[in-house]
Amino acid sequence: MRLSVAAPPVDGKANGAAERFLAGPLGVRDADVAVVRESSSGDEYVLVRGGECDDVPVRLGSPT
Repeated sequence: MRLSVAAPPVDGKANGAAERFLAGPLGVRDADVAVVRESSSGDEYVLVRGGECDDVPVRLGSPT
């Protein structure tokens, strides 16, 4: 999945914006979503606590 946010990548603002954006459709609190790892390629990995893994593609509108 590709996600772009308008917040600058300074002081965690971009990660925070992404976490807040993803929390809504996933039906979890903002605090339950965290960017846990960034790679040199720009890819980032997100940890979501709570909810069901099978629901993620459906809730985010991605094909299964």
